[in-house]
Amino acid sequence: MFCGNTLRDLIAGSTVNRIKIQILAILALLIFSGCQRQPENPGITVTIIADGRQRVFIIPAPTTVEEFLRDPRVDIQLNPLDRINPPPFTQITEGMQISVARVTEQTECEQSEIPYRQTTALNEGLSPGEQRVVQAGENGILETCFRVTLVDGVSAERIETNRTEVKASIDEIIYVGPTGEIEPVPIMGTLAYISNGNAWIIRGSSTNKTPVTTEGDLDRRVFSLASNGRQLLFTRRKIESGSDRVFGNQLWMMPDVTRQSSPVSLVLDNVLLANWIPNQDNTITYSTAEPRDATPGWLAFNDLWQMRIDPQTGESLSVHQILDRSGGGLYGWWGTRFEWSPDGRYLAWAQADGIGLVDWEANELSQPLLNYAVFRPVSDWSWRATLSWSPDSGLLLTTVHGPPVGGESPESSPAFDVAITSLNGDFNAPIITGAGIWSAPQFSPFLSRSNSEFPVGYLAYLQAREPFNSINGEYDLIIADRDGSNARVLFPTDDRPGLRAQASIFQNREFAWSPDGSQIALIYQGNLWVVDAGSGVSHQLTLDGGASNPVWSQ
Repeated sequence: MFCGNTLRDLIAGSTVNRIKIQILAILALLIFSGCQRQPENPGITVTIIADGRQRVFIIPAPTTVEEFLRDPRVDIQLNPLDRINPPPFTQITEGMQISVARVTEQTECEQSEIPYRQTTALNEGLSPGEQRVVQAGENGILETCFRVTLVDGVSAERIETNRTEVKASIDEIIYVGPTGEIEPVPIMGTLAYISNGNAWIIRGSSTNKTPVTTEGDLDRRVFSLASNGRQLLFTRRKIESGSDRVFGNQLWMMPDVTRQSSPVSLVLDNVLLANWIPNQDNTITYSTAEPRDATPGWLAFNDLWQMRIDPQTGESLSVHQILDRSGGGLYGWWGTRFEWSPDGRYLAWAQADGIGLVDWEANELSQPLLNYAVFRPVSDWSWRATLSWSPDSGLLLTTVHGPPVGGESPESSPAFDVAITSLNGDFNAPIITGAGIWSAPQFSPFLSRSNSEFPVGYLAYLQAREPFNSINGEYDLIIADRDGSNARVLFPTDDRPGLRAQASIFQNREFAWSPDGSQIALIYQGNLWVVDAGSGVSHQLTLDGGASNPVWSQ
């Protein structure tokens, strides 16, 4: 290696020209610099804070935070939620401080009360102004869950994730006796109705109202008064507590509503329809179903049974099957409707697309007397026509699904007409067009008039105020001659809201004729009213707003 004196000797002794001297000078500088001692690299100092302690490291060369934390000497196990500052992609510089915050998440749930509500309802079984708690209120329980984020063991964030109603609150229900007064109105025979889940009767006068049941558990599917005006058939709810099902009941009978007797169970469950058979003492027919979770909540068997019962105990004395189980035609799971003729000789049926009679010889449904297109509404339910017999059991009055009114399909037609058919089917015709889906027409009983040698009677029906919007629209009660002529509005007046139909395929009547055909009982704005069929004079009979299912017998 050349140093010091060697360089001077080269310069002094050289005879090269200037260019060579310059080249040699450059080489000498390079050689001289190589002879100097190079300083040592001290490394990069970095501090890391994690898990409650602080440590200092010296790294030999620049790197990223992520690479540094992977160094075995650092010995830090990172979790997916841990927060690193500065970010892992950051290049480490002298004196940098790196912190690792440990992050964990956990779920915390807490329960709180759902306050119960207090509701009041008028009940005519109480004295005016009297109050009675019929259902005690009970608070519910609400569980609210949160996602809690902990940073180094300290709560940093709390976010609600879901709410669950662990226990529903139960409303406190208080019955209050109405303070209004009802004007006395003569009532012929027995007028029965349901109010707030209980059966009531009126006899003699509208001021003489008597509750038949007090448990408030009638489900309104069956409510049938025998022609003698004494025996009442009804169904009570029988659904397990906490169940979401909408169907499940038991058939009961009141042996004599005119006396202080107790209702008796007929030990029949899941009854869809039941009626007394005219001119057969203590004998009923019924049809059954089974509860289902799917809409509508049951599966109808479309069967029919006849049972004779003990008039005092309700015990079955004999029972036989009239119709076997069947599919019930289109939308058959909703069930088949049945209606007895006044003389008890004929039984009419109604399904989704027609009506007819039961063939007693074959024990099956006869060919339809009237056919029409099944009605397919937008919502998930199925319509059934109501059935009304003429007093002489010779004609059937019903509602039929009308033909299309525009370019819609027959199944979507909004038209519903009132029609009459004879028992042999040789005569049938619509007599009122555009009456509405809930028109529920009914023949009146024959009226006795001394100046007429022929029986006189009328028919009544509900007329939709908007015929092509009749499902949810308002109605007027119309009275007309038996052929549909001379129709006039009986109730309400034009300046008042219309009737709202109590739409159900199992409530066969929206209103009821008195046994002598002089009055009509109906439900208006939740209360029972009576309207004189001749004059149209009306009287309100209840005040509690919970009335339904009027039936009227001798």
